[in-house]
Amino acid sequence: MEDIAAREEGRSQEESPVTYCVTGASGYIGSWLVKSLLQRGYRVHATVRSPEKSLNLLKEWDGGERLRIFKADLQEDGSFDAAVRGCSGLFHVAASMQFEVPVEENVDSYVQTNVIEPAIKGTLNVLKACSRTNSVRRVVFTSSISTMTARDSLENWRDLVDESCKVPINRVWKHKPTGWVYALTKILTEEAAFQFAHENGIDLRSVITATVAGPFLASTVPTSLRVLLSPITGDPQLLPILVGVNSRMGSIALVHIEDICNAHIFVMEDARAEGRYMCCSRSCGMAELVDYLMEEYPCSNLQRLVKAKNESIPAEISSKKLTDLGFNFKYDVQDIIQQAVEKCIACGFLPGLLN
Repeated sequence: MEDIAAREEGRSQEESPVTYCVTGASGYIGSWLVKSLLQRGYRVHATVRSPEKSLNLLKEWDGGERLRIFKADLQEDGSFDAAVRGCSGLFHVAASMQFEVPVEENVDSYVQTNVIEPAIKGTLNVLKACSRTNSVRRVVFTSSISTMTARDSLENWRDLVDESCKVPINRVWKHKPTGWVYALTKILTEEAAFQFAHENGIDLRSVITATVAGPFLASTVPTSLRVLLSPITGDPQLLPILVGVNSRMGSIALVHIEDICNAHIFVMEDARAEGRYMCCSRSCGMAELVDYLMEEYPCSNLQRLVKAKNESIPAEISSKKLTDLGFNFKYDVQDIIQQAVEKCIACGFLPGLLN
């Protein structure tokens, strides 16, 4: 398929910049992605559910006339038609972050009807809008490491985790691990997206995000940061999610917000890209993570975990497919945690440190 970037060769971006649509533009990844695209000179159509609640982002984006904001609802048919019109590509970042559901007599039926089906419908509404326009040639879908597992069918650790190591759906339905609703939603929505794209001639790629952290533009602390910092805050709902990730993956996979957005753009622009791409700069065990947190935010309620002798991460979480294509990560674990803690202190989420 024709490369989006190559189509524009010979024409300066100042004369006729490429236009991209970003769904979920008020969220953590979406807001930073809009900023990154604008900094590269692209035009951006940013979709949000409530434009009035996104006014604080305008000064952060500073897009001028290259930025247009559209009100769009995933559950409304045709809601994205205006936003995708004239766009060369679309980044589908918008997603539900629902981890828990009310206690129901038939919880499986409730989740299927009230969470999964609306999520799939929303994604298909976006893709249908793309198929109705002649301009959109490529879509990048934001997936999640919650769709992956480092354990094989016998529950043994794999040596390496790549894009093929998806969590079996029946295992999630059966065992319902912490965060199972979100995991199921991402798995089934991504599968539906690839099926629709295949049937309708849309070039779809997905980026599998590790735990995203670092600074942020939104007015509230993103869920992924609150999960990562739960050993500090002791959040009784989020700490089990972090522990569950470590149990499923053998470590906590991390990626800086700037790296994950750069990876989205890289996968969009490169004509050779296809399928799924793991995006993890590095992973660390729980004990190592706590060490990093204590270094950046020493406090009395954070207990250092005792590392076992020769402690090692049982499974390597590999971004080789992405780096083999030419992508380079800019930030390491220490950068990620340091910048996350600094931002959370600055915004008041974490109490300031005494000198």
